[in-house]
Amino acid sequence: MSTSTPPQKTLSRIAANRLQKELSEWQINPPAGFKHRVTDNLQRWIIEVNGAPGTLYSCEQYQLQVDFPENYPMEAPQVIFIQQPPCHPHIYSNGHICLDILYDSWSPAMTVSSICISILSMLSSATQKARPPDNDRYVRNCRNGRSPKETRWWFHDDKV
Repeated sequence: MSTSTPPQKTLSRIAANRLQKELSEWQINPPAGFKHRVTDNLQRWIIEVNGAPGTLYSCEQYQLQVDFPENYPMEAPQVIFIQQPPCHPHIYSNGHICLDILYDSWSPAMTVSSICISILSMLSSATQKARPPDNDRYVRNCRNGRSPKETRWWFHDDKV
C-alpha cells in the first residue's frame, strides 16, 4: 500500500502552533468515529476511522495518514488511506481520495477534524461499494510514490 511521502520540510512556527492546538482540541473532543494514534511525529498523523453505524461501512475500520506541509494551514495536508482502503467510488485502491476539500476547495479555516467529518460523510453517503471507473489506470500512473496532490482532479460527482 502506498504511503506516499511528500518531501518533509520542517514545519513553520505557525504550522507547528496550529497543529499543537488542533491536537489538544482533538484529545478533548475527537470527532465521533475517529481515533488519533499517538506518535512523536507532529507532521504525520495516523487516524483510525470507524465506519458509521447503518452505512455500507458499518463495523469496518480503516486508517488515514495525514501529512502536513511546512506551511499548513495555508496549504492542505496530504490525506490518504493506508493498509486496506475502503472500496468506494471516490477512493482509489492505492488510498488516494478524490475529495475537493483536500485540493481545490481547501481553506485554512478547515481542520483535521473537519477533514475527517467530510471523509466519514462521503463514506456514509455511498450507495454501493465500488472503485472509481478509472482506478486501474490511475493507480498505474501513480507508481513511484506520486502524491495525490500532484493529480489534476475533476470533481464532477457530488452524489456519493
